[in-house]
Amino acid sequence: MEKTDHIERIEKVYEFTVSKGQKPERLDRFLTRSVQNATRTKVQKAIEEGRVLVNGSKKKVSYKIAYNDFIRCVVMKLPPIELLPENIPLNITFEDDFLMVINKPAGMCVHPGIGNRDGTLVNALLYYLGVDEPITVDIDDEEEDSLEENDDDDERDELSEDDERLYDENLFLTSSGVRPCLVHRIDKDTTGLLVVAKNAEIHRKLSEQFINKTTEREYNAIVWGKPKNDFGRIENNIGRSPRDRKSFAVVERGGKIAITEYKVLERFLYTSLLQFRLKTGRTHQIRVHSADIGHKLFGDERYGGAKVLLGGENPQWKSKMHKILQEYPRQMLHAKTLGFVHPVTNEKMSFNSELPDDMQYIIEVMREFST
Repeated sequence: MEKTDHIERIEKVYEFTVSKGQKPERLDRFLTRSVQNATRTKVQKAIEEGRVLVNGSKKKVSYKIAYNDFIRCVVMKLPPIELLPENIPLNITFEDDFLMVINKPAGMCVHPGIGNRDGTLVNALLYYLGVDEPITVDIDDEEEDSLEENDDDDERDELSEDDERLYDENLFLTSSGVRPCLVHRIDKDTTGLLVVAKNAEIHRKLSEQFINKTTEREYNAIVWGKPKNDFGRIENNIGRSPRDRKSFAVVERGGKIAITEYKVLERFLYTSLLQFRLKTGRTHQIRVHSADIGHKLFGDERYGGAKVLLGGENPQWKSKMHKILQEYPRQMLHAKTLGFVHPVTNEKMSFNSELPDDMQYIIEVMREFST
């Protein structure tokens, strides 16, 4: 076994025999296409390190495969996670035979990762849906890049859209046929609504709505400062931060297009309550966009909002905000509204959730300072 970043990896072997109808193709391209979740960069690295053999011999990445070639590829993978159903209370906004709408609390990870193998929404869903056996889940190569031993990689506003990876519809398939399929996800410390499909077909149909941007998603957030305009649209590319691979940033090159619309709901002395509408679903999109326009989310440690950024000359405000930031250590972001068309009934569904207690309390304190 290989040990990297404090996580032991195990060997997984892929073997292929080139069929008669296969056209000549570069070795790296063939493996990228043939190995699940592989990237060309990782495949090229494996070839260069001698972990790929063709007919028992090392080859260059540019080698053209031929009929009857026997290819053996060794990939170092993270060990699988064993999921256990857990009796964790769920705040269910809506449920029928096909899907569920969950109001997620702060502090709950949506899905398992290396640093959080239990206590997740998926653990709770498995128990709620009557699963009584553990489930083994593989971690794929893309997740491997961003998983740390103590980081859950659950900090994505949405699971994926456009050409980002959608969850494998069989990810949580059990022997009893239960499939709580995540259609999208919200950050561990973000509260609010998300929809879960109960089977693969419902998952596929709901996912199409997210990809086609026909869903309704509105978030409320407390931010530092007061935007100049009551309305705005932020459009640029978001990619991994060059300074910290666990964070994201607006980038000039690469990344993927991200569009967020915002509306000022209320202005306070040094902060504001904003409504955000997602037009795309990039990782950390609202948090990155809000910080990029100079209004970091209140309490967002990763993106610099977990300290008193404004009003430091006001001792009472500074003292109160410092105390609140210590007592409520999370970004004040809530997925308030969720709308979609029911995949079976074709009924337009719309759900709204109240702001969580901590956000309501902080807003009231900010109002008091503003009078």
